[in-house]
Amino acid sequence: METSNVILTHLVIGFIVSSLTIAVIMLIRKVFQKQLSAKWQYNLWFLLLIALTLPFIPSHLFNFENNASFFDINHGNRIGAPANATGDHVMNVNWLQDFTLSVNHSIPDFLNIVIAGIWMAGVFVLSVLTIQAWLKVKDIKSSTSEVKNKEVLRLFEQCKLNLGISGNINVRESPLVKSAMTFGLFKTYVVLPTHFEEWLSMKDIKYIFLHELNHYKNKDILTNYLIVVFQILYWFNPLVWVAFREMRLDREIACDHAVLNSLDKHGYVEYGNTIINVVDRVSQPGNFILTNQLNGSKKQIKKRIEKIASFTTESKLLKRKSIAIFMLVGGLVASQVPFISVMAEDHTRYDFKSERTVYEDLNEYFAGFEGSFVLYDLQADQYHIYNENKSTLRVSPDSTYKIFSALFALESNVITSENSTMKWNGIQYPYSAWNQDQDLFTAMKSSVNWYFEDLDKRIQRDDLQAFLKQIGYGNTDLSGGTGPYWLESSLKISPVEQVQLLKAFYTNQFGFKERNVQTVKDTIKLEKKVGKQLSGKTGTGAVNNKNINGWFIGYVETKENTYFFATNIQNEDNAKGSMAAEITLSILRGKGIY
Repeated sequence: METSNVILTHLVIGFIVSSLTIAVIMLIRKVFQKQLSAKWQYNLWFLLLIALTLPFIPSHLFNFENNASFFDINHGNRIGAPANATGDHVMNVNWLQDFTLSVNHSIPDFLNIVIAGIWMAGVFVLSVLTIQAWLKVKDIKSSTSEVKNKEVLRLFEQCKLNLGISGNINVRESPLVKSAMTFGLFKTYVVLPTHFEEWLSMKDIKYIFLHELNHYKNKDILTNYLIVVFQILYWFNPLVWVAFREMRLDREIACDHAVLNSLDKHGYVEYGNTIINVVDRVSQPGNFILTNQLNGSKKQIKKRIEKIASFTTESKLLKRKSIAIFMLVGGLVASQVPFISVMAEDHTRYDFKSERTVYEDLNEYFAGFEGSFVLYDLQADQYHIYNENKSTLRVSPDSTYKIFSALFALESNVITSENSTMKWNGIQYPYSAWNQDQDLFTAMKSSVNWYFEDLDKRIQRDDLQAFLKQIGYGNTDLSGGTGPYWLESSLKISPVEQVQLLKAFYTNQFGFKERNVQTVKDTIKLEKKVGKQLSGKTGTGAVNNKNINGWFIGYVETKENTYFFATNIQNEDNAKGSMAAEITLSILRGKGIY
């Protein structure tokens, strides 16, 4: 599910970025057509290739500011479970009760999976077609034979010398090609049709060599592969197909102009006639997407001939204008980076690193569950974490959020420590403790959903959002609606963040009224042992009548120290807050903390 969401996010970003960039380039080409040389009109498309790459660059590379966090970040040592730890759960105590209501999900996430599946199917089909195209080129390569005409070979070497090319390029002929083509990333081949001397003059051959060698010189073979890769990844965007068709045409026009720049004026007409001669001989080119061909569609050839007929040498002023326009478009592409950074940020995880972290193996405590345990030792300023991956994965906070719901309500004066009673709404709930008037203490003890939903409704939505952002509560997403947003809905938080927020709450790091902080602390006190106080809150997430998510978060106060903890467990139908609490108490007992 997480993977499909990530794919969908990148598809959306890719569609927006590619469409916007293509629209800008198309507009610039049209508006500044006379101010752009053929070479720089083609170069504009390389900015599209850069833009198409951006959505696939890891989002953290786009961050220009440090993400807000409570602690600095890096990895520590890993150790095994404590020697005195035991996997046995402690006996249930009277506060270990699961008060929750199931929410019904109609599987909207299924759409994400379907979309991701369709995209991958498209990628697969186009990859197969690309492999077939590569095999066609391989067949051509195996069918080639050496050109034996020494005059042609001397002409080829002379053309290389004129263009300043020293690389080893093989000149071949093949019965499988009808038009000259160039291919090969590591070993380049210029392949001519068999018996080409029978219908091509030496001048025609010279112009063909100049054209193909200019493709080689400009690294157009590599560009071909890049185009194919991006066309596979962005197959779902028709604008990308249109853009690459235009890019290929602009490349041929730029290559034509490069050839014309090396000729005198008398050669312009001859070069154009060579292309027309090839087109007459080969009415429709083969679909060799990994090669460069002299030929093209009739529409493309017509445009190329028009450009050849109107060719003039590039002036210095035109070159300066072209570079200025290129830089303008480059700036517009770069301006999309902040948008991509925001969109691509992985809100499903918390970016946590701390130099003072010990990763432990507590797997024996979590039999039958996937989950994580995070402990923060205030005195030692050190984390102990089980399951690094799950410790940063954000899931619904469920009823553990009520700690902060109560704090926000107190800060907003919706309730006070002296007056927090709310009348029962008359709805019959499955728990008798819910079917009566509540104050903050009874509502927290029995985890009364309707009480905390009413608190949320009495706080202005903007104020609620501001509180969440002020403390950095998980993904701060309220889109799930008033109340239920914290119950297996939009708001999500990781175990590490739970611990960090508890520590910040306990020390009043956010500058709330001390009286309000103390009131909430009093509501979550659970039990005392000799010289030790346990405080905390359980939470159970039930979806379609199945308990899939269990939380227990809190802290242990001793005379010398305070320990903050968060345990999260998940499975298909037995992950409850009470189970998370039992696992937590077993771990704390094994560590000699409580």
